[in-house]
Amino acid sequence: MDTRLSEDDLVFQAEVRQFLNEAWDKKLQATCSNRATMKEGVEEWQTRLYHKGWVAPHWPVEYGGTDWSVTQTFIYNSERAAAGAPEVLPFGVTMVASVIIAYGSDEQKARFLPRILKSEDWWCQGYSEPGAGSDLASLKMRADRDGDEYVLNGSKIWTSYAQYANWIFCLVRTDSSGRKQEGITFLLIDMTSPGVTVRAINTIDGFHHLNEVFFDNVRVPVENRIGEEGKGWTYAKSLLVAERLSIAEVADSKRALAVVREEARGEVNGGRSLLDDPLFAKRLTDIEIELMALEFTELRALASIAEGNPAGPESSLLKLQGTEVQQAIQELRMDVAAYYSGTLQGDLTPAALGHTFADTAQKLYFRGRASSIYGGSNEVQKNITAKYVLGL
Repeated sequence: MDTRLSEDDLVFQAEVRQFLNEAWDKKLQATCSNRATMKEGVEEWQTRLYHKGWVAPHWPVEYGGTDWSVTQTFIYNSERAAAGAPEVLPFGVTMVASVIIAYGSDEQKARFLPRILKSEDWWCQGYSEPGAGSDLASLKMRADRDGDEYVLNGSKIWTSYAQYANWIFCLVRTDSSGRKQEGITFLLIDMTSPGVTVRAINTIDGFHHLNEVFFDNVRVPVENRIGEEGKGWTYAKSLLVAERLSIAEVADSKRALAVVREEARGEVNGGRSLLDDPLFAKRLTDIEIELMALEFTELRALASIAEGNPAGPESSLLKLQGTEVQQAIQELRMDVAAYYSGTLQGDLTPAALGHTFADTAQKLYFRGRASSIYGGSNEVQKNITAKYVLGL
């Protein structure tokens, strides 16, 4: 593959760098990294992207997309990650928007898509339940038809940022008589509806990002249903493909590995930089090789999608390998921090500990254990790959 950029691509790359230099300023970085102001920071970042026209580059142009080439998409993600700027929060722009665009009515598109573009709505995802995780089709949350409304009862779990959300897209059970996949419906639900309760889940990384959401006789208008009743499993599968493509996070892993390299350069092991240790250097190089292979796989998948082909089992390959690379980088960073990374959460500040990145390394490591589970566990992705790629 010829990796040289054309003159037009170089001009685009310069434009991206200039935008990031101006828009991703230190004040916004501080706002996004502070837990108390994170929501405000994310919304401001996405608003700046919206005014630039870059908040949803993968959308069709008529709805606000950019019509970027595969190379331009690659350039933007590479430059964004290198600058340390976050991806757009996926639940609205990447996940539910893809379903609304593909299967929603004209009224639903006109109602929801502009608000998603402008970050006027914060969405969360209601898929998993206490008894339905990897086997998502076993979900039991009920939605019973009552005239022009559905009445919802049940709960969802592991719901990221539900404490901030004003909308949630849910898979609900509308029929239990046939195959479990056939009785599922896709609903858009206003989180301010009476009967919706959000309860925080405390996680080992010490950061509140997961929740359980309870529905007690919550009434949802039938007009908030996507597509046909009982066809939600079909819509859900298309959303999961989009989610798994984004979970790979190749550009962000490249930045994370570069950060680990610099941190290792400053760590002394036996009187020399850790980078000079042959065993450490081999581990670093092995991850770099895996990441390079993943990057080319992602480029092939993006090129195929750009040619009009649907994203297929490649999304499972990217999710599987992408999350394993992320976890390998997180584990390596913990090892670079050595015994400093063993301090219990909240015991010591980085200043008191005398180490600048051990606390961050530990938080990312603990949180990263979930990446091989959410979006469809890696064991499930191996089964999908075996069936649809290897034909087993």
